[in-house]
Amino acid sequence: MKHTIDLITLDALRRETPGVEAVAHFNNAGAALMPRPVFDAVHGHLERELRHGGYEAEARAAAATGAVYASLARLVGADADEIAVTDSATRAWDAVFYALPFAPGDEIITSAPEYVSNYVALLQVCRRTGAALKVVPADASGAISLPALERAIGPRTKLISLTHVPTNGGLVQPAAAVGRIARAAGVPFLLDACQAVGQLALDVRALGCDALTATGRKYLRGPRGTGFLYARREFCRALEPAMLDTHSARLVGDRYVVRDDARRFELWECSHALRLGLGAAADYALGVGMAAIEARVKELAGYLREALTPAATVHEGGGERCGIVTFSVPGREAAAVREALAAQAINVSTTSPVGSPLDGGRGALGALLRASVHYYNTHAEIDALVAALRQERGTFGASR
Repeated sequence: MKHTIDLITLDALRRETPGVEAVAHFNNAGAALMPRPVFDAVHGHLERELRHGGYEAEARAAAATGAVYASLARLVGADADEIAVTDSATRAWDAVFYALPFAPGDEIITSAPEYVSNYVALLQVCRRTGAALKVVPADASGAISLPALERAIGPRTKLISLTHVPTNGGLVQPAAAVGRIARAAGVPFLLDACQAVGQLALDVRALGCDALTATGRKYLRGPRGTGFLYARREFCRALEPAMLDTHSARLVGDRYVVRDDARRFELWECSHALRLGLGAAADYALGVGMAAIEARVKELAGYLREALTPAATVHEGGGERCGIVTFSVPGREAAAVREALAAQAINVSTTSPVGSPLDGGRGALGALLRASVHYYNTHAEIDALVAALRQERGTFGASR
């Protein structure tokens, strides 16, 4: 595995990313720019469907489609039979969560930066089953307090749910430490790695999670409408999904038998073109090297945080940080700045308290700008972003 991205490699990666010719893209935590091989994988299969028919194209691509599971497994340190492919990270998360049994008096533990979609599901299941939700407070860095987590676990704790990289900032939660606590307590651990996969080097064994969910469209640089799930083998076999069909289970007389791998969480109908694109994205990231990607992303994010001052106010705390940087421009609304930057072919996004409704500290800040860098970004693009922000603020200074 590579550990650095040199200028020659960066130039080659940018040549394979046509989008960089049109925009400076800092919305990788929303949807990253696809590299050419990912597009070609999707387009190539659609051509097969165009010329041969959908079922016939599926048969021709069977070996390549099957290899997607091995590629995703390598990406997160799992085995291929522990991987299921879905149409989104939310679908993957829901597939596991809604398969877990809860009863009145059971407890579910989460943390303040929990993602809003997960929180809605947590509330629904608590209302349906009589389970109770416990929110563990943050420590000084904004991450989940590990001592408070240990104190919160009790004999009725049935799940720890954690968002690895929250939607509204660059914080990296101490997932491996949470995993150690969960294992010691014998409590299942569900990790939402939607914004971690593709920018951080991950190993599910080291993380100690029983299940991990992710999307294709963000840092993995895959197509929209894709996601995947890792479910630890023993954990997976103990769960019956809330929905089954003839792909996830087989009929034996008047009984059904659920398949014994993670594909029990899949349904038969899917986009084979998008699935192949997801596999190509995983292969592309593995080819670049996840250690090199993580190092490059963190270096660029550090450069951006430093360069933003005094053009903007950075809203990032301590602890481990990744490629997401949140900030505000004094006197300007976040949405207005985003649109002004878009007019200059600079893509950023905005965050709002709605994304993490339990995180009161973030909620007090209101809407913020979010710039999420990726390894194909350059220092020159960051300089252009900062220069544009200076112009927005009316402090015309030399670019850093």
